[in-house]
Amino acid sequence: MRVLGVDLGEAHVGLAISDPDGVLAQPLSVVPAREDVLWSRLEAYIKEYGVGDVVVGLPLNMNGTRGPQAERAELFARELAIRFHVPVHLYDERLTTRVAEQALIESGVSRRRRRDVVDKVSAVLILQGYLDRRGSAAKN
Repeated sequence: MRVLGVDLGEAHVGLAISDPDGVLAQPLSVVPAREDVLWSRLEAYIKEYGVGDVVVGLPLNMNGTRGPQAERAELFARELAIRFHVPVHLYDERLTTRVAEQALIESGVSRRRRRDVVDKVSAVLILQGYLDRRGSAAKN
């Protein structure tokens, strides 16, 4: 079963998709955060890939508390579950954007190109973290 990963940003939303076995994450797309575009693209991807679960990054504060962005992600996750009748999980995404940005810098990706792909890379990190944690939990 495929899992869709979502990095919810202010202007753009990064998306990642797992392999059919739900083990490896790969980048999928970056879509505008405008509701009309976002919801239609999500619906299309969920149908196209036969998505069984969705994981949404939860941007907690460094001390673990919830701020406005975390509340926004929680509302989005609830709406996603209602609209598409799929289980939606929240995954602590603290520092994923920073880690993604650093990895792209170390790979020699230009500043302009980084801006275009950092949301996708963040979505991959969120999804892979979730898949790894889920796989570890299943083994125990």
